[in-house]
Amino acid sequence: MSALTSDAQLFEDEFKVERISDPKYDRVDRLYCTSTDGQTSMQLDINKELFPVKVGEYLRIALATSLSLDGSKDDERGWRDAAKLGSVEQTLADSYEYVCHGKVYKFEDGKDGQTIKAYMSYGGLLMALDGPYKKLTPLRVDYIYLLATRNT
Repeated sequence: MSALTSDAQLFEDEFKVERISDPKYDRVDRLYCTSTDGQTSMQLDINKELFPVKVGEYLRIALATSLSLDGSKDDERGWRDAAKLGSVEQTLADSYEYVCHGKVYKFEDGKDGQTIKAYMSYGGLLMALDGPYKKLTPLRVDYIYLLATRNT
């Protein structure tokens, strides 16, 4: 876990990019990744112009319900507006290169009863996490932030 964590942070893990699909869209890549502990797989659509990624890179991924370091609920302005207004308040987003806000829309139980698959959509960019039930159960929320950065 990073030094900057909050009560709102539901998930954090490091993933290796195993494969990138052939692009169907000009600005979108689908990443196929595996967590470094081998327990969780991730498929993630990204805007490759904003966050170009290569096979073999390691990404630190976090999912949170708020960007506030103290875990408090985000106000109606949103994180982009706070940045435009010159807010000096530090947020989780300050530690990441790529941030999206989206909706958790589906869960599927694994065939073995020990795993679960969670599906999220960030404005049409999709994410699927498949891993241990205990690790992914906290994601049973409506709205969520995706935070990603290269792990160096």
